[in-house]
Amino acid sequence: MKPAADQVPDRIHAIPVRYPGRWISGAVVVVIAAMAVHGLVTNEKFAWGTVADYLFSTPVLRGVVWTLWLTVAAMAIAIVLSVLLAIMRGSANPVMRWVSWAYIWIFRGTPIYTQLVFWGLISVLYPRLSLGIPFGPELLDFTTKDLVTASRAAIIGLALNEAAYLAEIVRAGLQSVDPGQSEAARALGMKNTRIMGRIVLPQAMRVIVPPTGNETISMLKTTSLVLAVPFTLDLQFATNAVANRIFQPIPLLMVAAIWYLAITSVLMVGQHFLERYYGKGFDVHHAPGGGDGGRRRAARRRARQAAINAAGTTAEPGPLTEVTP
Repeated sequence: MKPAADQVPDRIHAIPVRYPGRWISGAVVVVIAAMAVHGLVTNEKFAWGTVADYLFSTPVLRGVVWTLWLTVAAMAIAIVLSVLLAIMRGSANPVMRWVSWAYIWIFRGTPIYTQLVFWGLISVLYPRLSLGIPFGPELLDFTTKDLVTASRAAIIGLALNEAAYLAEIVRAGLQSVDPGQSEAARALGMKNTRIMGRIVLPQAMRVIVPPTGNETISMLKTTSLVLAVPFTLDLQFATNAVANRIFQPIPLLMVAAIWYLAITSVLMVGQHFLERYYGKGFDVHHAPGGGDGGRRRAARRRARQAAINAAGTTAEPGPLTEVTP
């Protein structure tokens, strides 16, 4: 059939730009990835049969549970402490500011392994802990070895170190909120605690959540250092113990790597949805009205507005009605 005559004279027929470099680089990457996968599958030193045998073994699963517990407990304590430290850094009280600064300076300036060794030796430094009146009688007395067990020392060491890093993240998030909003809320009679919890922190979460998710993933991997306490139930120690028993370190390293990758992947998915939730209105990739999700939301808004108009509960705007855009 003869094509219909073009109704637009001198129409420009654009030709898509070719990008041969993209195809070449993509082909190179695919070849390298295929070679890497082939090397993993065909190399007998990885002993994939041994990996399959121990991937879900009881010692490894127990190590996974303990690793998750160390990560969750340490991050929970670190988040609460970091918020307090960040508020202290912005306090008008100079004592609070300097105490917060000194804490962050000490725990950021010393290696985490050194701090964990210190917490492992806490019962040697202080055999007894007591509570009472300062420079007066003791009311309660504890044996440090019984109170600060290996698991508690590991959690305390990880949490105190992580709080120093999270405090700077929280402080950056708090400073990202316009101070005029706090002043306006204070002018309305709101207390500082309510201003922080209802106005400042919800807006600061957009800045706080992404690096906090990264720190959580980093904490998961940092738990492999708790041997310094010493704590011997985490995933890394469990796989090392099995490897030393069967004299096959490489397949057990792969077991640990697979579990770390699996847990990290789940954490990354959760981080993605948290960032998407707190980044509403700011994420250019999920802007309102963009994509199928945006069109569906716009359609629901139109349907709700149509239902409101049909109910007759609101007056139709007249020609002289002021309409705010």
